[in-house]
Amino acid sequence: MCRLLIYKGTSPVQLSHLLTRPAHSIINQAFDSRLRVDLRRPINGDGFGVGWYDSIYDEELGNQPCIYTSVTPAWNNVNLTRLAEKIKSPLVFAHVRATTAGSLSLDNCHPFVHGKIMFMHNGGIEHFPKIRRRLQQQLPDEIFNVVNGNTDSEWSFALFLSKLRNPNAQSFTHAELQRAMLETIASLNQFAEEAGVSEPSLMNFCVTDGVSVVATRYVSSRNDAAASLWFSSGTTFSEYAEGGHYKMSKADKRENIIMAIQRPLYLLTLCLADWMEIKTNYMIVVTAKMNVLLIPIIDKFYVPPSDPAAESRDIDLAVAKG
Repeated sequence: MCRLLIYKGTSPVQLSHLLTRPAHSIINQAFDSRLRVDLRRPINGDGFGVGWYDSIYDEELGNQPCIYTSVTPAWNNVNLTRLAEKIKSPLVFAHVRATTAGSLSLDNCHPFVHGKIMFMHNGGIEHFPKIRRRLQQQLPDEIFNVVNGNTDSEWSFALFLSKLRNPNAQSFTHAELQRAMLETIASLNQFAEEAGVSEPSLMNFCVTDGVSVVATRYVSSRNDAAASLWFSSGTTFSEYAEGGHYKMSKADKRENIIMAIQRPLYLLTLCLADWMEIKTNYMIVVTAKMNVLLIPIIDKFYVPPSDPAAESRDIDLAVAKG
């Protein structure tokens, strides 16, 4: 599977502090198998993408995100290194890809974008060809024509867009993004059930409009754990020692920075105390005012924390998928 990173801050960050300088950045995780639990496919070399929003609104440029993708391995892309040293943004999505569905092409690299909305996915929709036609039939023509690639991830994004009242709107509330995300997951589960698909799907979906962020850690199973997702918050994120060793600092009660990342063997910082694990079948919502909400996704696959089964979900599925 893939690796992803989310950054939202009250001040812009230089992209290199997220992508290229940290010793345990997702780019380093992409090629160094010591930083992964997936030894079956020890590298994420099937392309990468980074998306960001401008720090200052420019009417001529508009408010849509900028996306840079490549099918070359992220660790060997000199243009990414150059750009990361010269770009700052208060909201960044980054993704390194290991293909589970879809061909190796620029169209299949995350993040995907439509208007102000940016979307990425880690996981996989099991037996997606069995439900693809059913999903496509639910889409209005405008949204159907948004899709350029052939991945389950981008078709899931199209489904998400179809759940918004107006996918071309200039602003969205975090509640609207949250509702559309829940409806997307519910529809994918319904399609799978109607097609007789019993194998679980891993749906770590992330979406933003440049102001709010919604990310899920989800699996369509009561017995399996979802692919991991952790978050950290604080007032500063900085290098405290040479060699790309970073830490999140918290000088007061303010939340100036909120980050989310997947955890193979290490996180972006080596200090585990900096990070909090999001429980399986929960979503994290970051509001425009930098409030963090952890919300259970309550459906037939939800197991309440009070149930001992919540602590005994099997990790084998997530490990096997990478």
